[in-house]
Amino acid sequence: MSVPEAGEVRDNDNKGVPAQHGTSRQSALTLAALGVVFGDIGTSPLYAFKEAFSGSHGMAATPENVLATLSALFWALIIIVAIKYVWIVLSYDNDGEGGVLSLTALAHRITGDRSRRSHWVVGLGIFAAALFYGDAIITPAISVLSAVEGISIATPNFEHFIVPITIGILIGLFSIQMKGTGSVGRLFGPITILWFICLAWLGAHSVIQTPMVLQAVNPLHALRFAVDHPGMAFFLLSAVFLAMTGAEALYADMGHFGSRAVRLSWFGLVFPSLIINYFGQGALILRDASAASNPFFLLATSSLLIPLVVLATAATVIASQATISGAYSMTLQASRLGYLPRVRVLHTSDHEQGQIYIPSVNWLMLLAVIALVLAFQSSGALAAAYGIAVSGTMLITTVLVFYVVRLGTRRWKSITLLALVCFAVLEFAFFASNLTKLGHGGWFPLTMGALIFIALTTWRDGSVLVAAHRRKIDIPMSVLLASPMPDVPVVSGTAVYLTSDISLVPSALFHNLKHFKVVHENTVFLHVVDENTPYVPNADRLELNRLTEGFWALNVHFGFREQPDIPSALRLLKPDEFGEKPNIDPMVTSYFVARAQIVDGPGGLSAWRCALYGWMTRQAAGASTYYKLPANQVVELGTQIVL
Repeated sequence: MSVPEAGEVRDNDNKGVPAQHGTSRQSALTLAALGVVFGDIGTSPLYAFKEAFSGSHGMAATPENVLATLSALFWALIIIVAIKYVWIVLSYDNDGEGGVLSLTALAHRITGDRSRRSHWVVGLGIFAAALFYGDAIITPAISVLSAVEGISIATPNFEHFIVPITIGILIGLFSIQMKGTGSVGRLFGPITILWFICLAWLGAHSVIQTPMVLQAVNPLHALRFAVDHPGMAFFLLSAVFLAMTGAEALYADMGHFGSRAVRLSWFGLVFPSLIINYFGQGALILRDASAASNPFFLLATSSLLIPLVVLATAATVIASQATISGAYSMTLQASRLGYLPRVRVLHTSDHEQGQIYIPSVNWLMLLAVIALVLAFQSSGALAAAYGIAVSGTMLITTVLVFYVVRLGTRRWKSITLLALVCFAVLEFAFFASNLTKLGHGGWFPLTMGALIFIALTTWRDGSVLVAAHRRKIDIPMSVLLASPMPDVPVVSGTAVYLTSDISLVPSALFHNLKHFKVVHENTVFLHVVDENTPYVPNADRLELNRLTEGFWALNVHFGFREQPDIPSALRLLKPDEFGEKPNIDPMVTSYFVARAQIVDGPGGLSAWRCALYGWMTRQAAGASTYYKLPANQVVELGTQIVL
């Protein structure tokens, strides 16, 4: 296991490039990180603080309650985001990549399949990934809604147009995804910098008018409130937690920019701006309790309100863009790790590996987001559904990091484990508090997470059963190689048979011999190996073994962050004059693949899971498309499998 030290930056363009050098390069990475990583958490001031004083469990806007809320929020950001994520979690990556699936793969790679606990670890990680999709759908809806709601402050007559405008923005946002984020991405950093400067300026102007709000830095305000009003403090946690939504993105997007860029962005601009703005909102409520209805937009003067709404809308679009891109990346990683069928992935950049577009995910998310906006109508109502999925993911991340740390040998191991236990206790309290929203919309992310978890595990279990079924009926490779085929005509050219198990004769070859009764002079059994590491260097891409005269076994390795491209990988295999390597000439090479049809029958899956697996199989991208095989050189042979 190779875990880079904190601060090491990896360049995804070459899967493990050494740390970047020079101030200018680091500045560019930091600017890019600002535009992508902090969009979600950076827009939380739009709705987080006001939720403590609204809703069914909203508190009275008294000075005591305002200072207690600010104190809890301030220390939660320091403990959970600054210490846990920015300093500790960012140090535990999977070959430079972050995110809950990368962390799950790292934990599983440490233990392998020998430990029963590793199966629990993988299950937790997959459930966290499922919860992430619920968060990815709620984030665009609540972010854009909360920004557009500023219109009602500036011009109350336009309040009825909030939902239509929100839907229009969301449709436009999802519609341009196919164009890629390359050109738009260059605008993200500057706009986000302007947004955080605006947050700090608005907050500072208010704090200067009411400096007593700075007393909230003292944690005793939060602790005293928890002791005197334990019931209210429990409900307050769910509002405070909204200020930390988006913290998981700091870890998930680390691979694009490196931990150092994320840390510089957080401590250099994001954290100070957020704290100053929250304290400014608190100062405003101390001066005018009625401002608790929407303290963020009321910080601005009437002349600045419209520009602020426009800037907030742009910031929420950026936050939504980051979440949508994260959903694409999560889907690709889940597919590469064997928890989803092959999906059609379009790379939208010739230079950036991480810029991808998955049409099926994009349009399904758009439908779900529009349905949420129509169902909940306001950011306040959506806030009731927000938080459960994020707090659950955070808690699972802590458990996975604890597992990795406990099995590792790093310095300060005992102190790190103790800190993680403290984080877990606090995050469990946040999760329990968010569960009080269950009847007010919190059921949605949990239900979605459960459905996605069922789909992910059904595909994994079904794939395992299919592989076991094929091992029972397929002919062992040793039998084929030991039995000469003198009566079978040999034709010129090369045949590449894709196989999931190199020890068995591919069913496509069996049917080819049965129906066409020929064998090629060069026959290559190709097995794609999905590695638990994000990228595989070209030097380790191919693993070729000569089985017998005219037959080869070839393993092609791809990392889970790579798009498999078999023809490009085979170009690395140069023929030699001694015939120790097959001649894979694109002009005389045919690719044979088998397409399975699932048939109901007695087996390891229940009837409904078998039906679900069969449906997912039919939605999967074909092998020829997924592996970028040339369409005019592919032969598909069907086979039925009974589960």
